[in-house]
This record gives sequence, C-alpha cells and structure tokens, in this order.
Amino acid sequence: MTKASDRAYEAIRGMIVSGELSSGDPLREEALAERCGVSRTPIREALRQLEADLMVRRTESQRSYVSDWSLDDVADAFELRAMLEGYAARRAAERITDDIVDQLKSCNKAIYSAVSRVKPDVTTFLDRNREFHALVLETAGSRRLTNLLTALIEQPVVWRTAQHYDPEAFERSHGEHADLLAAFERRDGAWAQSIMESHIRRALHAYSDAHKGLGKLEKGAA
Repeated sequence: MTKASDRAYEAIRGMIVSGELSSGDPLREEALAERCGVSRTPIREALRQLEADLMVRRTESQRSYVSDWSLDDVADAFELRAMLEGYAARRAAERITDDIVDQLKSCNKAIYSAVSRVKPDVTTFLDRNREFHALVLETAGSRRLTNLLTALIEQPVVWRTAQHYDPEAFERSHGEHADLLAAFERRDGAWAQSIMESHIRRALHAYSDAHKGLGKLEKGAA
C-alpha cells in the first residue's frame, strides 16, 4: 500500500478497534476520505486490506461495512489466539532477558494502577495490555507468528470485552500477567504457554458473558 493508504488503514482500523465505528456501521468512502485527509483511492486500498483482516465486509453491491462478529466467529478467533499466543509465550520464555522482564513488569504495574481505581481507566488498561502482549510476541522472535497474531490481537472484540469487565475481571487479568512474569523469570516455556493459553481462554468467557449481557440490554431497549 502507499503511504496515504497506510495512513488511512491505521486511521480506520483505529476507529473500529476503539469502538468509534461499531459492528454494522457503513463505511462511506467520501466521508472517510474527508476524515482521514486523503483521496478516495487510498481509502479503497485501506478498506480492501481491512476486509482481508476480517474487520470489514463488502456486499455484492460493493458497499463496505464494519464486520459483525457472531459468538462462533469470536470463539474461533480466541481459540486460534490461545494456541498461537501460547506458543509465542513459550518461545518468549526461552529467549527473554532481564531487561524485557523489567519492561513487562513496568507495563503490568501501569495496568494495576489503571484497574485499581474506583472507576477503572479502561483506555489505559487496553493500551498497556496491548503493549504487554506485543512485547511478548516481539520477544518470541517469529515473523510468522507476528503476522498470524496481529489481526487476532487487534480485534475490536477486545475493546468491547474490556468495556464490560467488572473490577474482579480486571484484577484477574493483571494477576494472570503476574503469573506469566513468574514463568518468564524462571525461563519456563511450558509454564508460560499454559498460563497464556488459560489467560486467553478466560478472556473468551468474559467476552461471551458480555455478549449475552449486551443482547439482553438490546432486547430490553427495543
């Protein structure tokens, strides 16, 4: 893609991941071009890439919309993420340095500060959580894993899930990161893999609970 289409891609993906653009919202090229400060051609290129990332769907009439994810779609994505990110954690544990462990600890400390407030700072939690997982993936040192996991980790369902966490769920997420850090400090790949897989699977159940709760709210509002 061109630099302009790269900028458009990052901008539109950011709107989807943050929830500014919701599932089913239409993606009109003219409006997006104005918001992104580019022409319509880079917008088309960005939308094609987002379609490949499964974040955008295109109809037979060539209209684009933010993808709707069914619970089955989400479960499939989380299953794949648990397997791949679990393996990434194993590789990371075998390659990690004390400096990287310190960076992860600092990141998890920021997560704790964000979620221990009376009203959790969800934005900071999401930013630092993304940073934590990205650092683990970078430490794993596998370009193939990075390519496979990037789209799964950046799904808007992660944002939607966190918006409906209760304080206990935030604390569990922080605690699981702390367990993972203990495995990294001991360079225990099998332990790190087991913790990461459980961490991702717990997030799936949190999403499922939020999804059901949102369904009830939507029915009640109808």
